[in-house]
Amino acid sequence: MADDKTRSGGQDRTRINVNEDYELRDWSRKFGVTPEQLKDAAKAVGTSADAIEKHLKGH
Repeated sequence: MADDKTRSGGQDRTRINVNEDYELRDWSRKFGVTPEQLKDAAKAVGTSADAIEKHLKGH
């Protein structure tokens, strides 16, 4: 199923799709990192926003 950009919520808030430019931009701003750092974190811990945030904070 394609990503429906008109509907946000649920899984859209808990997962980060680093292949979508708008998500990469928005989540990078939220965490205060570069898009490349966000991609590297997703490679290391997966797409969970919580896991990525913890990884970026060094926990």
